[in-house]
Amino acid sequence: MTQSAAAPVHPVDERLPLPKLFTLGLQHVLVMYAGAVAVPLIVGGALHMSVDQVAFLINADLFACGIATLIQTLGLWIFGLRLPIMMGVTFTAVTPMIAIGTNPDLGLLDVYGATIASGLIGILMAPLIGKLLRLFPPVVTGTVITVIGISLMGVGINWAAGGFGNPDYGNPLYLGVSFAVLLCILFITKYVRGFFANIAVLLGILFGTIVAMALGKVSFAGVSDAPWFGFVMPFHFGVPRFDPVAIATMTLVMLVTFIESTGMFLAVGDIVGRPVDRKTLVRGLRVDGLGTMIGGIFNTFPYTSFSQNVGLVGVTGVKSRWVCAMGGLILIALGLFPKVAHVVASVPQFVLGGAGIVMFGMVTATGVKILSTVDLSKNRYNLYIIAISIGVGMIPVASDKFFMKLPHALAPFFHSGILLASISAVLLNAHFNGLRSEAEASALAQAAGKQADAAH
Repeated sequence: MTQSAAAPVHPVDERLPLPKLFTLGLQHVLVMYAGAVAVPLIVGGALHMSVDQVAFLINADLFACGIATLIQTLGLWIFGLRLPIMMGVTFTAVTPMIAIGTNPDLGLLDVYGATIASGLIGILMAPLIGKLLRLFPPVVTGTVITVIGISLMGVGINWAAGGFGNPDYGNPLYLGVSFAVLLCILFITKYVRGFFANIAVLLGILFGTIVAMALGKVSFAGVSDAPWFGFVMPFHFGVPRFDPVAIATMTLVMLVTFIESTGMFLAVGDIVGRPVDRKTLVRGLRVDGLGTMIGGIFNTFPYTSFSQNVGLVGVTGVKSRWVCAMGGLILIALGLFPKVAHVVASVPQFVLGGAGIVMFGMVTATGVKILSTVDLSKNRYNLYIIAISIGVGMIPVASDKFFMKLPHALAPFFHSGILLASISAVLLNAHFNGLRSEAEASALAQAAGKQADAAH
């Protein structure tokens, strides 16, 4: 046998037997599924979209998730990390998208226009990320992610009460089912191990849906009329509009997503034993931008790497990128079945409430976990950075009329807590702590990525 023939294949490039590949790929899909469909449900509900429209958003989301995952794992030209990464819609974008979509002067088409534009800007900006990392040490990223989680908690709490616009809002039955879902998730997390523990949120939602069905609170109207198979068409809701302020808002979201992804990419490189260098990092970040562009074109939202799947790679020890590529194919297939999406869209909001409190609380916990790496004892300035930035970020949450006297054109800017918190944290950190070197910033991003991964 020749030396080249005997050379072992790196675990990242290992091609497993098809049955095992499919099973492991399906596991990755199940782990991310609840998070993947949560954003369309949140945004669709906030924009008062019909069940049919929300179902379409879910189909489009899964379809675009699959495409972005394939590009990230297999590579395409200058795109792709070529590591086991699953791509999904980022929660970072939820609050600003809702602010843009509910702005009387803007709407859903402006969300898609800003998504496409920010994705393109992200592709162009990817090679500069080493310099931009200096603006986002853990004290900044941890603060921003904490604000994202706190902002989203209101969504989960209102879901638990039945959802905005529900004439029976606050019904004790809704609260009881939501609490039961929360208890179910906690029970599975505490007492179940292995695969089922990884899909605790999904199992909790399934349990809550069954309970709601038994109580006669689930309507599957429209499911029977939905086709079994259907293509996701680009620009389904119309031609996107490109509002400058909305684009600026989503571009900042893109930048924050880059910081999150950088930490995840560096962490997964360590997990699989293939360290991520600068060139590889740029290829991976370009997929965040390209995936976001694809998302806007196919009527969905910005994309990033899913941290729970990074954690799954570490838990299972299976490092093959082909497993995640199979997961991408499964996501594309799921995106082509409207009937399945209608079933998911029919899940009552009060069922999602219990799961939402867990999911959004975990986002907050991730931010706190990152902040735990920050020096708060010797550097008292960091306390001011965190306190003021969280306070500023909470303004739109605490008082939606705080900025009502300002020009309407600035509404997406001032109504986005994440944007306000990001600007505040970046400026205060630069003022108090100065800017770090690129090498030190990369090391801190890697540490923050591991902390975020551990939180999931």
